Amino acid sequence: MEKKREKFSSRLGFILISAGCAIGLGNVWRFPYITGKYGGAAFVLIYLLFLVIMGIPIMVAEFSVGRASQCSAVRSYHVLEPKGTKWHWHGYVCVAGNYLLMMFYTTVAGWMLSYMVKMAKGDFVGLNPTEVGAVFNDMLAKPLPMIFWMALTTVVCFLVCSMGLQKGVERITKWMMSCLFIILIILCIRSVTLPGAVEGLKFYLTPDFGKMAENGLGEAIFAAMGQAFFTLSIGIGAMSIFGSYIDKNRSLTGETVSICALDTTVALLSGLVIFPACFAFQIDPGEGPGLVFVTLPNVFNQMPGGRIFGTLFFVFMFFAAASTIIAVFENLINFSIDLSDMSRKKAVILNLVLVLVLSIPCVLGFNVLSGFQPLGEGTTIQDLEDFIVSNNLLPLGSLVFLLFCTTKKGWGWKNFITEADSGKGLKFPKWSRVYVTYILPFIVLFIFVMGYYQKFFAK
Repeated sequence: MEKKREKFSSRLGFILISAGCAIGLGNVWRFPYITGKYGGAAFVLIYLLFLVIMGIPIMVAEFSVGRASQCSAVRSYHVLEPKGTKWHWHGYVCVAGNYLLMMFYTTVAGWMLSYMVKMAKGDFVGLNPTEVGAVFNDMLAKPLPMIFWMALTTVVCFLVCSMGLQKGVERITKWMMSCLFIILIILCIRSVTLPGAVEGLKFYLTPDFGKMAENGLGEAIFAAMGQAFFTLSIGIGAMSIFGSYIDKNRSLTGETVSICALDTTVALLSGLVIFPACFAFQIDPGEGPGLVFVTLPNVFNQMPGGRIFGTLFFVFMFFAAASTIIAVFENLINFSIDLSDMSRKKAVILNLVLVLVLSIPCVLGFNVLSGFQPLGEGTTIQDLEDFIVSNNLLPLGSLVFLLFCTTKKGWGWKNFITEADSGKGLKFPKWSRVYVTYILPFIVLFIFVMGYYQKFFAK
């Protein structure tokens, strides 16, 4: 007798968990920086355009494959592909992509947890900017504490998944995402009311097409394209699993728009936290780990009540990372169940051990194995893992989902559009067939090629 597939208890659960999967570290340590660099609100307009014409159609395709098949990505192609075709090979690539993503994401989430404790304990109080930077470098140099925080993050997130879809994943993610938005709003209010914050708001929100042209219009367009694409975690089946957990009451295009709106809101609000605060204390807002672990602790050090707000910020960052991890762990558990028909409990234990072991090379890449620089001088094992996922598996996987949903040799446009449009809500535009079938795949290929060009050939 076939096992009944567990479903989300509410539409809100589906939207918040899918948004939680999409909302991650890139929303905070990349989006605000590139927005400021490429002309503020002018850049946001281009970003939103690409989100609509590129991110949304691919996410709808992933959700459709999941909902129609009622399986995780590893089995969905088996259910939907025409007989004799090999689309299901991509299912196994999706499995690899999810594991690879967790091999470095768990470590970075562990950093957030560690800094949350450091900030709460007052470890940064009285430190000068150089000493704050040294705390981060000191953390990277010590593998055992890093392994502890990575393992704690991994165990906690698998514990959530072990409780089941509704009682664990859905209930805890709803709570985390609600707290994430409340904390973000508190931080925004604190940041924009700082003396001197107005300059930061002007820098961030005033449309400046001149500044965009100054940094190169082509570069700005590609940056917007890349951010719109990578922010949604599409291409490795991380989203299709949640499609398999929902009924056909609502159209998938409308739900996808809601998820993208939440993801973009978090990214925009993060900028309202970072820029006013940095400008208020004359600190340069960079990007990447340096922004979160060096720049912002220096800002909190100078801010009245900074220890409290700094702790809240790292709680927010941990929730942003953990919501993604829980979503991907749910995927890994379902891959295991779909492939071997094992129980959820066994799948949790198996994947807990696997993720813990697979995450160790990333930790050691900053210290014991720092001599291994796979992508050139100064790079780490984390850079290699991130490159394989972000520059290869996400764009090429998105291409496979698109072709599968639009070509006759795949699932086909008619089946895709029927699934996407089932239920109430916004329908997928039928007039976009030529664009989605022929033009969008070339845009994704362009992102893939440009990713290699920027990594290896750009100055």
